[in-house]
Formats: sequence, structure tokens, C-alpha cells
Amino acid sequence: MLAKGRKIAGRGEEMAAHYAFGPLEDDVIIKHRLLTRTTTTRGEPPLKKLQKKFVSLALEIEKDADNLSDCERSYKAFLQEIATFELPLIKSKAVVDANIREKESFNELQEEIQQQILQAQADIGDLKKQLEESKIERQHKEEGEAIRKLIALQPPRSETQKIISDLEKEIVTLEAENAACVRTLDLRKKQFSLLLHVVHELQNTIEDEQKSLADELRAVMEEQKISIEDGSAVGSEAMVVD
Repeated sequence: MLAKGRKIAGRGEEMAAHYAFGPLEDDVIIKHRLLTRTTTTRGEPPLKKLQKKFVSLALEIEKDADNLSDCERSYKAFLQEIATFELPLIKSKAVVDANIREKESFNELQEEIQQQILQAQADIGDLKKQLEESKIERQHKEEGEAIRKLIALQPPRSETQKIISDLEKEIVTLEAENAACVRTLDLRKKQFSLLLHVVHELQNTIEDEQKSLADELRAVMEEQKISIEDGSAVGSEAMVVD
């Protein structure tokens, strides 16, 4: 039958299937064939055989003649045919139950896989956070190691403390020297001011003495001039008298 629904292609060409029924009609036909088993066995279908056995048993029962043995034979044949027909049904039911259980197991497995996927995604998120925290922690450790190396390059604390103490003593000494220099400078300023004052006074005194001396010298010269003039007048008079 499938051969009727296919078109045989030549070499190098694809074989295309041409179906006369749609998917829904195919499902109905397949379900009917499975129930009637018209394509699962060779020869006459089992359901038709069972129907014939049932009709034969009914005809034997409806006869008025004494045919008890024939009825029993037909009944046994009918029971045997029922058993023959029922066995594949039981097998099919077992297959269906197995498929249902397998489907349920698959659904449970799918749900479990989905849960595992969600858990894996959550774990990935947590691992990303831990990775970021580890990066930050590693960065802090590297910075701390760099600081530790810088500290290790510095001299010991005792030596540093000694240097600080020496510098403090030197600062105290320099401050004392600075104070002494300031005092000396103040004293020198005072002495220089006093010296300038003395020089100024001395200069004034010298100027006064020079001025007094000049006045005295001018007075002496005036007196000499007067004496000379007087002497000249006396001489003139004496000459006149002679």
C-alpha cells in the first residue's frame, strides 16, 4: 500500500511521497487497522475470524436438532479464537502501559533536567559572584603585597626612630641657635642704633665746636683788625706831630 503512495524517481532524483489522506484521516485509519488488525497478520483478519466463529456458534445453538457436541466444539473454537484475538490486545495494552510509563518517566526526567538546568544557572550566577569577589580579593592581596614590599624597602623602625630622634635634637639645637642669633641680632641692632645716635651727637658736637671756633676766630680777626687800624691811626698822628 505504501508503494502505491510513492513515486519512483530516476537515478540522481529524490523519491517524493504522495499521500491520499491528511494527518487526521491517517490517524483514524491507523487506529482502525490496529483495532481490527487488518494489516498485522497474513490471511483473513482475526476480528473477521472471531465474527465467523461467533456466527457459527450462534447457528449451532439455534438448531433444533440434538447437536450438543457440535455446540461444544463451536464454543471451544470460539473461546480459542477469543483467546487468540485477546492475546495481541493484551500485548498491545502492555505496550501502551509501557509507553505511558515511559512517557511519565520521560516527563519526570524532563522536569528533573529542567530543575537541574535552573539549578545550574543559579550555580553559574553564584560562581560568577564568587569569581568577582575572588578578583577583588586577589586585587586587594596584590595591593597589600605591593605595600608590604614598599614597607620592606624602608629601614627598620628602630633606625627610623633613631633618625627621628636625631632630627628632633638637631631641630632643638637649630631653634636654640636661631634664638641666640635673634638675640644677638637684636643686641647688634640696639648697639648700632646707639652707635648711630652717638655719631649723630658727635657730629652735632663737632659742628657746634667748629661753629664756636669759627666765631672765636672771626672775633679775634676783628680785634686784630681793629688793633691794626688803631696802630695806623696812632702812627699817622705821630708823624703829623713831628
